[in-house]
Amino acid sequence: MTNVPAKWSTESDLRSPLVQPSKETTWNKPVQGLQQPQKLTIDDVLQQHCGEFGPWQLRHFVLASLAWALEGLHTMVMIFADQEPEFRCVGTSCAEWAKTVCGFEPGSWDWVGGAGSSTVAQWDLVCGEKFKVGLVQAVFFGGFMIGAGIFGHLSDSSLGRKGALTVVCIMNVVFGCLTALAPNYWVYLLLRLFTGISSGGTGLCSFVLATEPIGPRSRGVAGMSTFYFFSGGIALLSGIAYLVRSWHALYIASSIPSILFVALILPFVSESPRWYLIRGRASEAMKVMSSIAKGNGKHLPDNIILALDEEVNNDSTNGTQTDKEELETKQAVTGSLIDVIRSPVTRIRLFLAVFINFFFTTVYFGLSLNAVNLGTNLYLTVLINAVAEMPAYLIIALLLDKTGRKPLAIGTQWFSGAFCLVASLMSNVGIWKVLRMLCGVCGIFGSAGTYNLLFIYTTELFPTVVRNVALGVTQAAQVGAILAPIIVFMGGAWSFTIFGVFGIAGGLLSLFLPETLNQPLYDTFKGMEDAENGLRVA
Repeated sequence: MTNVPAKWSTESDLRSPLVQPSKETTWNKPVQGLQQPQKLTIDDVLQQHCGEFGPWQLRHFVLASLAWALEGLHTMVMIFADQEPEFRCVGTSCAEWAKTVCGFEPGSWDWVGGAGSSTVAQWDLVCGEKFKVGLVQAVFFGGFMIGAGIFGHLSDSSLGRKGALTVVCIMNVVFGCLTALAPNYWVYLLLRLFTGISSGGTGLCSFVLATEPIGPRSRGVAGMSTFYFFSGGIALLSGIAYLVRSWHALYIASSIPSILFVALILPFVSESPRWYLIRGRASEAMKVMSSIAKGNGKHLPDNIILALDEEVNNDSTNGTQTDKEELETKQAVTGSLIDVIRSPVTRIRLFLAVFINFFFTTVYFGLSLNAVNLGTNLYLTVLINAVAEMPAYLIIALLLDKTGRKPLAIGTQWFSGAFCLVASLMSNVGIWKVLRMLCGVCGIFGSAGTYNLLFIYTTELFPTVVRNVALGVTQAAQVGAILAPIIVFMGGAWSFTIFGVFGIAGGLLSLFLPETLNQPLYDTFKGMEDAENGLRVA
């Protein structure tokens, strides 16, 4: 008797030896000894097979998040490079007790540390020229806004998360070093614009790259931890600036870590499997997921097929099973800002996120830059502000999965706004100067928590196909950061009053955002809209 293969052994599947079994027979019917292909989303694979936050994700998270320290260096370096140094009298028409050199005869005073101590001393940006300091800072944040939009799109499309991060880090090195060689104020202004463009993509690419391979139950706490690196970068900058008192050398010193990151760290960072999947590169996504499983001491079964949430939803709804070969060669899924606006689910989320971002970036960067107006030691004040941010990250990380995103977004902004309003009622003399500084530190505490939280919140509010686009657009709303130096230039109680009002307004807008606690990271608009309509991803 002729031996019949096991998979043809049922009566209904008997075929002539010359006739091959159909694809339907092979894939859609149970086969003895052969595992059926199982379609799962990346979140499902992480939860069931790879582990949500094991040794692989921890290592990858730390390496990718180091880029946040670089953003801290490039963003806050202007606090020290553009500071107005102390002066000393060298003539009779100068008064040592004066707070400014305005009105003194030329040659009757000199800058402590010489002309190279800061850009203000280099190009005499005082008195009638003082506005140029705020202009440089505003232009930087204008570039930041442009870069966030550009690299948010590129990291979702052609470059990917890792590719975009590599490009912006190289740009930071080039423009940072060129800034140190600026021959005049206007070249300096232009180079700070270009540095702002590259810096605008650094944080968002780093954040998404670091958190996308992490499972849903650990993603919130891990996302909050990325900002320790940002604060650490600012604290490191305080030490560097204290040791390097030349603004030329300071720009070079703050740029060198970026090239070290590209050369020594990025080769060990993997591209996001979610980006591979939405770009139609399922086999490469599977390689990353297998690497995650192996690094966590787990095994990823051979019958697992990565699928987008809408494909899993379709199969669970229609009772069909997509061919394995078809899944692994599917076309890339793309999205754009237009798609975000067209979708009724994401449109209102985007508008709310943009305006909230405008308010809290004004407060956060305004309070950071306002250190120059407090009349205290600049290096110590910036260091205290950076350290004050860290407990905020810890507290929010502890509360994130208990209270949810929405209550924390409201509470942190109102906390910061309240302390800013209190500070606006205090004078800048005697003990009140110290109390005002402490209120500013509390304001930094609250706004830093909001800054961190809104990154996590925004990534969860939008699907993978446009996640970086949406995050880039909300970061592009940093018109508030452009406005911050102008508010700081006003000085006095007005600065704290405006920051306080903006903090309260941002909290009110957060009331209209949906809660995303324990929700998956959706891959496509359809997957997100199905969930909104009550269809859960299987």
